[in-house]
Amino acid sequence: MALPDAKIPDGPIERKWSYYQAHCKLVNAANRSRFQIAVIGTGLAGGGAAAALGELGYSVKAFSFHDSPRRAHSVAAQGGVNAAKNYQNDGDNVWRMFYDAVKGGDFRSREANVYRMAELSVDLIDTCVAQGVPFAREYGGVLANRSFGGVQVERTFYAQGQTGQQLLLGTIAALNRQIDAGRVEMFSRHELLDIVVVDGRAAGVVVRDMVTGEIEAHAAHAVVLATGGYAKIYYLSTLAMGSNATAIWKAHKRGALLANPSFVQVHPTSLPPLGVHQSKLTLMSESLRNDGRIWVPAQAGDPRHPNEIPESERDYYLERRYPAFGNLTPRDIASRAAKERIDAGHGVGPLANAVYLDFRDAIRNHGEDVIRSRYGNLFGMYQKITGLDAYREPMKIAPAAHFSMGGLWVDYELMSSITGLYALGECNFADHGANRLGANSLLQACIDGYFILPSTIGNYLATRLHEPLPDTDHPAFRDATQEAEESVNKLLAVGGSRCVDHFHRELGAILTDRCGISRSGAGLRSAIEDVRRLRREFQQDVKVPGGPREPNSELDKALRVQDYLELGELMCRDALERDESCGMHFREEHQTGDGEAVRNDQSFAHVAAWEHVEGGEAVRHQEQLAFEFVEIATRDYR
Repeated sequence: MALPDAKIPDGPIERKWSYYQAHCKLVNAANRSRFQIAVIGTGLAGGGAAAALGELGYSVKAFSFHDSPRRAHSVAAQGGVNAAKNYQNDGDNVWRMFYDAVKGGDFRSREANVYRMAELSVDLIDTCVAQGVPFAREYGGVLANRSFGGVQVERTFYAQGQTGQQLLLGTIAALNRQIDAGRVEMFSRHELLDIVVVDGRAAGVVVRDMVTGEIEAHAAHAVVLATGGYAKIYYLSTLAMGSNATAIWKAHKRGALLANPSFVQVHPTSLPPLGVHQSKLTLMSESLRNDGRIWVPAQAGDPRHPNEIPESERDYYLERRYPAFGNLTPRDIASRAAKERIDAGHGVGPLANAVYLDFRDAIRNHGEDVIRSRYGNLFGMYQKITGLDAYREPMKIAPAAHFSMGGLWVDYELMSSITGLYALGECNFADHGANRLGANSLLQACIDGYFILPSTIGNYLATRLHEPLPDTDHPAFRDATQEAEESVNKLLAVGGSRCVDHFHRELGAILTDRCGISRSGAGLRSAIEDVRRLRREFQQDVKVPGGPREPNSELDKALRVQDYLELGELMCRDALERDESCGMHFREEHQTGDGEAVRNDQSFAHVAAWEHVEGGEAVRHQEQLAFEFVEIATRDYR
């Protein structure tokens, strides 16, 4: 397979998107209802896309494995959404936001896509306000802003600590309008099992009704995946228990290239694990780092309560190592610095696996009421989970697997290497390089769904105007449906002795230890062998109770973990092949004397796009990254 054309328009970067919109093909309003589009996932990216496409007049089928789109994991994003509106008059603009994101991603992202994200951020805030999103406001009524990691301006719009939830409510209102209008048909409790490809084009999907167990085929002129990230592969992560990689993995096995799968972000402000039986970690928003100061006891193993440790015996290690950005260093740097202090014996908490996030100075300077107005629900959540009052003593936080920068390879139109198959939001690779800056997640999801896909999908559909909807009696549909049935029955027939969670937990431990915050060549090679062994054991000894024609959560998990075991090996192979340190991908062999990452721009300034080979080893392709508008440089936050 030759790497497809990325379709990046010519011309100055600030005019590429407007040039594209002026020259792309359009579908006449009267013809749009003739096209059937399948949208998988109904979070901010998928729900926004389904609503926007319905508003344009397309016929849409929207699929979600949740009982309601309101349960999409977009709801869990807390801290805010970025936009270069410069309300604070602190020097912000689209160019600065673009540069911050490229630099934050350690110069491993595609310039044109990142600039478009920054450019469209300005319009997104107006759209969200029109939907009724209750962003925080200053006393005079202007929308408020705060900072996030990796920037020196305030460009993050927020709704206290529940921004994702409020944005999702606005999106669901728009989606429900289209459902009521009959332009969107909603399929809740349906999970994608396969993509159907006919003559090299996406022609539909195979899904499983999670209530009845029935496997169904649905035809479409185009298929849109908006299924989120795969960091739950680590088992302990900030993601919801149901988050998974099945949609993108099935697309990959049907021919879609998978880009940079080892680029997975670790968030520095999660609650730490408290025991071996824990299955979920809780995110504490990065916004807390605006006012909270991160520190550990200067004396390793100090047993004292944090309030008893004097200022002179506290190590504010981010402020010490990165004075220009301090506690607002990017997530990869903050996570590695925390791990270094914990590994050196300065960790705190019952398992000595955390650091402190302290609001003492902020409360003294601004007053408790101000801090409560900014983060009250987050402090309440912390107290509910831990029983501790963060207004009276520091929070305990630790790094945790969080966000996938890797995902399906897409071009400028967000089309994958399968013609007619699009990937939006976190399930594509396009905007974040090797490290995502905080508050760009909600941004990407929203603009992909609201603004980009509705403009680009017409350029494809306009060429298919006289083609009928694919027939679900086509052999490709029958084969895909039969393969899905066989996969389900095969898992149920194993009748082993170990539950699905046993295998998922062991996979997570392998990846956390050897393909997590830091990696090494030797560790990755051993991880590949261990993942292969674990996959064989899963196939021979997994126990999946229940039957295929009933609600069966263990079967749901088994289908997802089966895909995780294959993806986990590719993640390790991708990390092994990228023999450099960049962003969240930190190879221990490539660092400075004081522990900073060392990139290899001569050999690795590219996107690694993996092609699936049935029965063989995946093939690695390269999309060379051309930096025409920013100067590639050593990333320095000191």
